[in-house]
Amino acid sequence: MKNIVLIGFMGTGKTTIATKVASELDMEYVSIDDIIVKREKRTINEMFTKSGEDHFRDIESSVVREVSARDGLVIDTGGGVVLREENIENLKSGGTVICLTAAPEVIYERTKKYKHRPLLNVEDPKLKIRELMTRRQECYQKADHVIDTGELTINQAIKKIIDIMKGQDVEKS
Repeated sequence: MKNIVLIGFMGTGKTTIATKVASELDMEYVSIDDIIVKREKRTINEMFTKSGEDHFRDIESSVVREVSARDGLVIDTGGGVVLREENIENLKSGGTVICLTAAPEVIYERTKKYKHRPLLNVEDPKLKIRELMTRRQECYQKADHVIDTGELTINQAIKKIIDIMKGQDVEKS
């Protein structure tokens, strides 16, 4: 079976939804960020702080290339994976790319209590969310499908993904 690839901004539900979709469809769940952390033996925050975002993105691209070559996976990507065109191309080569989205206010509410988000450790996280979403919007639109999780339950979002994968007539938003 083709891979199911979830992209989207942090706080849109990628990890929660990906793990449940994998379970529901009896597929293997893979987290790009988890592989990077395991490989580097340090947190993403530490990588950003000590080695910089470019170093992190280089490792991320390498992991994306490796994972995209496999089949039957539900792939949970980091929010910035779309910043490199090669990542989108690799992810699309073996899978259906679904972008999860939500309004900036919803994302802020979902992420405000977590300190492991290096890009939100700033004075005005709401403004940073809006800036990053605006900058990444064009990249996110390269997905095969877009699902707004802001008003959906987890189960509703999972059903939409399963419907897409079963080839039902689900519009690209």
